[in-house]
Amino acid sequence: MRKITPYFLFFAVSVQTFAQKLNIPIPNNPAVRVGTLKNGLKYYVLKNSEPKNRMELRLVVNAGSVLETDAQQGLAHFMEHMNFNGTKDFPKNELVNFLQKSGMKFGADLNASTSFDETIYQLQVPTDSAKLFERSFQILADWSSYATLDTAEINKERGIILEEERARGKNAQSRIQQKLLPILFNNSRYSQRIPIGKVDILKTFKPEEIVKFYKDWYRTDLMAVVAVGDFDPDKVENLIKEKFSPIKASKNGPKRTKYEIPASAGTQAYQILDKEIPQSTFQMIVRLPREKTLTQNDYRTDIAESLYNQMISTRLQEASKKPNAPFVFAIMGYSQFLAGLDVFQTVVLPKNADGMEAAIKAMIDEQERLKRFGFTKGELERAKKEYFVGVEKSFKEKDKTKSATFVNGLVQNYLQGSAYTDADFRYEFAKSHLEGITVEEVNAITGKIMKEENRVGLIVGSEKDKEKLPNEAKLIELINFKNPDLKPYEDEAVLTPILEKIPEGTKVVSEKKIEEIGVTELVFANGVKVALKPTNFKNDQIAFSASSKGGTSLYSDADYFSAELASTIVSQGGVSKLSDNQLDKALAGKVVQVYTYINELTEGVGGNTSPKDLETALQLMYAYVTQPRRDDEVVKSFLKNEKELMANALKTLTPEKVFGDSVTTTLYQNHFRRRPSMPEDIDKVNIDRAIEIYKERFADFSDFTFVFVGSFEVEKIKPLLEKYIGGLPSTKRQESFKDLNISKVKGKVEKSIYKGLEDKARVSLQFNGDFGYSEEELVNLDALAEVLDIKLTEKLREEAGGVYTPSIRSSYEKLPKATYNLTISFGCSPANVDKLVKITLDEIAKIKANGPEKVDVEKVTAEEKREVELQLKENGFWNSYLLDQYADGQDLNFINRYQSQLIDKISVESIKKAANQFCAENFAKFVLLPEKK
Repeated sequence: MRKITPYFLFFAVSVQTFAQKLNIPIPNNPAVRVGTLKNGLKYYVLKNSEPKNRMELRLVVNAGSVLETDAQQGLAHFMEHMNFNGTKDFPKNELVNFLQKSGMKFGADLNASTSFDETIYQLQVPTDSAKLFERSFQILADWSSYATLDTAEINKERGIILEEERARGKNAQSRIQQKLLPILFNNSRYSQRIPIGKVDILKTFKPEEIVKFYKDWYRTDLMAVVAVGDFDPDKVENLIKEKFSPIKASKNGPKRTKYEIPASAGTQAYQILDKEIPQSTFQMIVRLPREKTLTQNDYRTDIAESLYNQMISTRLQEASKKPNAPFVFAIMGYSQFLAGLDVFQTVVLPKNADGMEAAIKAMIDEQERLKRFGFTKGELERAKKEYFVGVEKSFKEKDKTKSATFVNGLVQNYLQGSAYTDADFRYEFAKSHLEGITVEEVNAITGKIMKEENRVGLIVGSEKDKEKLPNEAKLIELINFKNPDLKPYEDEAVLTPILEKIPEGTKVVSEKKIEEIGVTELVFANGVKVALKPTNFKNDQIAFSASSKGGTSLYSDADYFSAELASTIVSQGGVSKLSDNQLDKALAGKVVQVYTYINELTEGVGGNTSPKDLETALQLMYAYVTQPRRDDEVVKSFLKNEKELMANALKTLTPEKVFGDSVTTTLYQNHFRRRPSMPEDIDKVNIDRAIEIYKERFADFSDFTFVFVGSFEVEKIKPLLEKYIGGLPSTKRQESFKDLNISKVKGKVEKSIYKGLEDKARVSLQFNGDFGYSEEELVNLDALAEVLDIKLTEKLREEAGGVYTPSIRSSYEKLPKATYNLTISFGCSPANVDKLVKITLDEIAKIKANGPEKVDVEKVTAEEKREVELQLKENGFWNSYLLDQYADGQDLNFINRYQSQLIDKISVESIKKAANQFCAENFAKFVLLPEKK
């Protein structure tokens, strides 16, 4: 008699066999060259050709603030700073000086970060200079072992570190963090070793303490070098060996302790309040043991968890859009934490403090709904489509992926032991195993992560709302409540197409090629102009945008708020017969992002897609502008949320908000359309009028210019454009924007704003005026800003030690009238405001009188050439550049002449002239100071 195996037993055996089959290591990317020197230093080398002539370098030090002694708190981070202030081969500030001359920018190409467990130094280095290429590896070696740690330099750096602490630490968020981290880290060592350290130690530590930290922890057995880029791997490997092999291994270094965060029993609840927190939130975390990803079975589990997070996110996003939803924003997700832990985290932002309990209940209900009923098969299938499209895109772009993308995987392999796979493995694995992930095994994740042990619930909010917010006992009650009346999630199928009828369209009536920039201009019979720039920067990307003149400027002040929110209101409703939520489901598995906008002078559309999904993106664009769907319930709920959020925020205005609003209203002379938004403004929004305005703005496309940039062929894309672009409505009306005469205040303005509890100030110095918009002015205004950035970083930060990072920004606009703005801003001690403002204005006066130093001009031109070189290989750059040039009626070939000719015309004299022109009579000085006591 044949033995019959019960089905459930067969299923269990199959799963077990399957798991055993995948119980093999995840293959690392075979293209990565890995080695370890005799002194213990590990290295990773990967050749990657994008971007051309660039490489990403990292020095990874497996040591951070958690290893500091009591007397060293803050010195791991301080050490990071000191490596930029003098090494064997680069005394004092010569390192930054050398790299800037080579076209590298501090912050963007040259940076570092210190965390609890590691310190990472980073360089993005041009590889077409043999000298710089070799010296960059010497820089890493110097950082690793040859810091000079000069006492004078240490004492100079104290002021900068203290200003960084002031900028980051003296605010409501930091005060909240000081209370929050001991709770999240359960009073472990992590809660006692915040990377910025303690102010009194930073002020007074003896230099030998930082020398000891450096000798103890900056050692080759705790370091890795990561190099990814457009280079010869043999040459890079040899340079690593040459520069690092002479460094001797440490024989007596202390043991690298791995600290833990102990578990807490049950659920703890806390209420953390502050006077300057404008919004109250509920947060909950469950601390869980970390699951390492070592085998292919682990990798499959990671995919299931990614699908789980995606489905939660989709549910919550959908719930937030429902009329009268109890929260504005909510997230839940399973992710990595610290100290070998993972967390399941919940965050919810209610509309106001009165709605906090309802928002918490809604989130707990969603968790309970998942425990009882799980996800549906439809949800899982859509999540799989979304997941696979990401994997497929990565696979298609594998030869166009930027080097920086690969770096983190290699860094994490060194620090955590996680695998660094390649796009081929991820793609083939997803193709083979994604479909086999069942809804049952995804639902089983809930039981693994929604634990009631080692759980913390938190209310973080404003002291003004204390009486309205649940206390700790009430919070425990809300968290533990199990709603008996919950029903399963209802997943509606979406079968309706985006467009029920495809437009007939019109043909191209003229075609022109602009060879210098690789653009083909088409004009369709309906009057729409389209500029096409095929590129090979990405294999699977097409970016597009369009605009025409008009905007909110054409509407009265009475209609202003309706016009301002018109495109947002329409986007809430979806398109044609599809609601916004249904539209999201219909687009699952497609690379399609489309939006519309109406700003002050223009209206337009924009988007991003893949060649495969271009027609879907064009259909969605066509539907948004010709068949917007009205959903008054959703819109009313949205407007109500906006009003309540504004009203709630007004109860506790942050110093930064008060300062920013005061600067804007003063500069624009309290113009109606430049003042801060108020809750009562929402009451002035008329839904009927908003939709009418939206339809008016997109009723005539004869004056629109579209730009398409990316992976396509002109002849192959034409038929689609003829249908959807050529089919757009056209009335051939003659229209432009209206000049509302919104201008900035003239002459000299000084204003001090008093707001805030902490001993910190904010300074904003602004020059503005009329602008000729000539090429000379465009180039030299930006060059002046770059020179000031270099010089003020040197004077305010390095010499005076009075700021952490000054910010210098130039901007200009041609329409409605040509104007410019030059802004210098920084944070500092209130006691130093006058001194630092004087230094700033003195430096400007020197440039006006004598021009900048020649070396600074050389740095600016080198940086500009390197930056433009990269920009010209970006679809996003060309998309925005071309649209701006068309909108302003400017020469499309400007960027090529800028690169080949205009940068070289920047000189001491041209910047001197710019300083005298742009740092002139229209000057505003704003200072934010703490409230007077």
